[in-house]
Amino acid sequence: MSNGYDNPSFSKKNGEVAISLDGSSKKSQAGEGLTYSWDKVNVFASTTQGCGKKKVTKEKHILKDVTGICRPGELLAIMGASGAGKTTLLNVLTFRSDNALKITGKLFINGRKLNADMLTKSSAYVQQEDLFIGTFTVREQLMFQANLRMDRGLTLKERVARVEEVMQELSLTKCAKTLIGVPGRIKGISGGETKRLAFACEMLTNPPLMFLDEPTSGLDSFMAQSVVQAMKTLASKGKTIISTIHQPSSEVFALFDRVLLMGEGRLAYLGNTQGAVSFFKGLGHVCPKTYNPADFFITTLAVEPEKEEESHAFVHSTCDTFAVSSEGLAMARAVEENMQGTANGNVGSWYQMSKKSVSPYKVGWGQQFKAVLKRSVLANTREPMVLRTKVLQMIVISLLVGVIYLNQEMTQDGVDNINGAIFLILTQISFSNTMGVVNAFCVELPIFLREHFNGMYRTDVYYLSKNVAEFPFTVVLPLLFLSIAYYMIGLYAPAENFFICFGILVLVSNAATSFGFMISCLAKDLNMALAIAAPMLIPLMLFGGLFINVDSIPVYFIWIRYISWFSYGNEALIVNQWADVEEIKCPDEEMFCRNNGTDVIEQLAFDPNNLGFDCGLLIVIIIVFRLCGFLLLLNKTRRKTIKQID
Repeated sequence: MSNGYDNPSFSKKNGEVAISLDGSSKKSQAGEGLTYSWDKVNVFASTTQGCGKKKVTKEKHILKDVTGICRPGELLAIMGASGAGKTTLLNVLTFRSDNALKITGKLFINGRKLNADMLTKSSAYVQQEDLFIGTFTVREQLMFQANLRMDRGLTLKERVARVEEVMQELSLTKCAKTLIGVPGRIKGISGGETKRLAFACEMLTNPPLMFLDEPTSGLDSFMAQSVVQAMKTLASKGKTIISTIHQPSSEVFALFDRVLLMGEGRLAYLGNTQGAVSFFKGLGHVCPKTYNPADFFITTLAVEPEKEEESHAFVHSTCDTFAVSSEGLAMARAVEENMQGTANGNVGSWYQMSKKSVSPYKVGWGQQFKAVLKRSVLANTREPMVLRTKVLQMIVISLLVGVIYLNQEMTQDGVDNINGAIFLILTQISFSNTMGVVNAFCVELPIFLREHFNGMYRTDVYYLSKNVAEFPFTVVLPLLFLSIAYYMIGLYAPAENFFICFGILVLVSNAATSFGFMISCLAKDLNMALAIAAPMLIPLMLFGGLFINVDSIPVYFIWIRYISWFSYGNEALIVNQWADVEEIKCPDEEMFCRNNGTDVIEQLAFDPNNLGFDCGLLIVIIIVFRLCGFLLLLNKTRRKTIKQID
């Protein structure tokens, strides 16, 4: 029985790849081939049950001694029933596993131990979930990828030509100028076109090693076959392609060179597709001629609800049988040869190439920043929820505040009303900027993580570009608000005070935006960020000087005041408003009066000389919050390390 490991040789008719008995790949037009092997991969997940003294931690064994190999010119399909461990294995092979998992095993390419940076330089990964900036067109998305992922020596003309070539291959030319779209808000391309776009992004760089997580999900049978045929064509050019796939049609299944079958977290079979049919026939399970082999394998290795013990026993028996079979032993030898560096003749050149470039990025910092900043600005300006809603919100609320506090006079009641209006402006600017950043940044965060792990751009490039792209909002929106509300309320009239007030609100706006970035980078997702943002904002607001006099704050809460931009912003705005007011009307019948602006400032326990000090501390808060946000974002980009056991 042929399994693909013991064949003397086979060659592609196009003459581009030839693979011999020892598994060596002779490169031609396609470049050097990569042999990827993994040995005794184990994955453990810890689960905690109960609480207190009854708290019990159990360890679940997800993948159990999984071994395998994929060589140049091969299209390998990872298949199995739901819960068999397909996606978990692919995540391990791509260094994208959850940090909570414990992983052991050996990963090798061309005789060298593999790490995440080496893999990023030489591979591409098409994930099951399609994540894009919906306000980009198909061509803009591909050009963005081409500018960041193709070699820096290529000209713009060559990048454009490659984009057009890939769009032609995957039938994306007709929708090149169509927005990708956002479900429920912006109409865009179809689901099938989105899936093909995800595949096109990875094909741009012509990588020697490709991973795909269920690339045909959501596609009709014709488009699914077209995508797999494109994968087959790439494999025929000497690429190493590994893909999970769920219930492919018989036509799609026939395109795969080899199949890796998983059962209960173990390896049930790895070899060519015809050999799999023969292997199961030897176990007494014959695939009918009119039956889809893929459905047959999945059904055979699935755990039936009413026959659980029997199903478990058969799966484990199948895995044990394959391990000692001629196919299993041949595969184990091939894996051992690859780990020893004898399975591929091109070990040295690939390893030296991977060591030459310390950085996993194809282009320099400047080009990364230019491309990411351009996309961030376009995303902000094209997104109606970001631009129109913010502007409309500012106009409506500023008019509302202006009407409520219309034409306040310099009286005792007017003092309280003006102070309330100032704090309301401060609160509006803070909440709108914080929530605006949280809503926008958290939605885009998964896209950043995917593109960063694909080696497109650095974390600092993305974070800085988002900060720069958000800066105009922190200037324009406070100016719009003040232009409407300032003189409607009757705040201190001189133009100098207006612009000082504007400058203070710009600092407050940036402080709130910085806080929003920090919260977004701290939280796991949008729901969590929204859940913690308000509870964290309220204490900062309470100690801003309106609801409680700063001299009355309990000593154990004083630290909150020191990190609250509400406190510094409120004091600066109050000083700007009242420091030069020399007279405030006081009725004769009142026992206590604030006769001038200085009395108002001192009553709130503020210092008239603290305007510059407060502005300086607002700048410090902006820097600290943004630095904390960057460090938290940097922590999210840590890859899961695999303990490679010698």
